[in-house]
Amino acid sequence: MNFSSKHIEVVINEFAKLPGVGRKTATRYFLHVLKQSNQETQAFADSLIELKLNLQHCKVCHNISEKEICNICANHNRDKSALCIVEDIRDVMAIESTQQYRGVYHVLGGIISPLDGIGPADLNIDTLVKRIATGEIKEVIMALSTTMEGDTTNFYLYKRLKEFNLIITTIARGISIGDELEYADEITLGRSITNRIPYESAISSK
Repeated sequence: MNFSSKHIEVVINEFAKLPGVGRKTATRYFLHVLKQSNQETQAFADSLIELKLNLQHCKVCHNISEKEICNICANHNRDKSALCIVEDIRDVMAIESTQQYRGVYHVLGGIISPLDGIGPADLNIDTLVKRIATGEIKEVIMALSTTMEGDTTNFYLYKRLKEFNLIITTIARGISIGDELEYADEITLGRSITNRIPYESAISSK
């Protein structure tokens, strides 16, 4: 594609780097920005810079936050005895959107995937074990994607955590096998959280 301006090419190329954005969508984004006022464009650019400068990872659950402890961990109305283990921040957003869960989270930062060179040491598992060891948590809900890598991670976590005096559950299989949590509709995901089952039962049914 030939561009009349190097600036146009640069902007479209940057938009095209976003997940799921092809050249046509990137071009539409560029045209939208072009129609905005200078003030609107500046506000958009400033919001992205502020996002990168001010966000950090919660030192408790590894969720993204503007403070050392995220709003979910700091909320006294949340059930601190229930801990939901998720792959990343997208899954926290997906579960929160269901409004069916009032516990807290632990973000692993990925899942075990030998083909991608990701092992247990690359994930936030040691901090998870330390949280469990405090004795405050009574139930661990493993809410990982129903993929081979997700199941492998679930089984590894189960072996690490089964020595503790707690209930280990997993989300019900309302989520289709192979699905990512972020793509599940809110009703299905909400029911999967509400109707969670003991992890041992999930193992024995395979």
